[in-house]
Amino acid sequence: MALNLPEIDPTVPSIARVYDAFLGGKDHYEVDRQVYQQVMQIAPDSVRTGRECRAWLIRVARFLAAGAHVDQFLDLGSGLPTAENTHQAVQRINPEAQVVYVDNDPMVAAHGRALLEENDRTHFAVGDLRKPEELLQDPTVGKYLDFSRPIGLIQSNTLHHVADEFDPAGTMTQYIDALAPGSYVAISHLHMPTEGPLQQKAEELQATFMAMMGTCKFRTRDEITSFFPGLEMVEPGLTYLFDWWPDGPRVTPPADGDYLLLGGVGRKD
Repeated sequence: MALNLPEIDPTVPSIARVYDAFLGGKDHYEVDRQVYQQVMQIAPDSVRTGRECRAWLIRVARFLAAGAHVDQFLDLGSGLPTAENTHQAVQRINPEAQVVYVDNDPMVAAHGRALLEENDRTHFAVGDLRKPEELLQDPTVGKYLDFSRPIGLIQSNTLHHVADEFDPAGTMTQYIDALAPGSYVAISHLHMPTEGPLQQKAEELQATFMAMMGTCKFRTRDEITSFFPGLEMVEPGLTYLFDWWPDGPRVTPPADGDYLLLGGVGRKD
């Protein structure tokens, strides 16, 4: 199926390409590296924190595919491919698992088109995650995902790029309302502490992202909790990413930046 791919603008930083820089990828431009360098001046541990985000996503994917026996996934704002992705993690456990990625970034869309050619259980849709009423009607989403059965919905480092004016809590309510009982929702989000030096660092990082990209909102624990309306949280609930089902004991203490991200998984009964 042909995708209607938007044009790539190398003069404007892209959320997906900036994250690619933090993850050590090669799919970014000088304008994206400028954002990366500015953030590194404020938070030198950001590369490590970016890798912690990806590790959390893979642990979540494994839990959903193995522990929760979910066999279809909707990964919103999926970003550029890295060494390990949602479809690889879940299909290693269940080769028949269906994964639909959604993003509105043109470079991500180009990679998504390549995925269509190499894996018949991995699909891509161009869409805006801020518009659930449109995205849920997308032909690719409807063709490959059965909303009468449980789905794993993933919002990994996406909602902090949705401004309050777009009502992220209301947006998540619409997504959750569309899911069948037994579905799971996974969210990771930048966290705004309420006091101390970490609050100051969060405010500086937020200002930097806003100045260079026009998008970024660190939110409090209560605000992030509101994105799981009516869901039963999987233990240990909404927590620092490094504390969510770690693969083993830590050999080094968490970096400061690791305390600026919260993540959790909720189940719809």
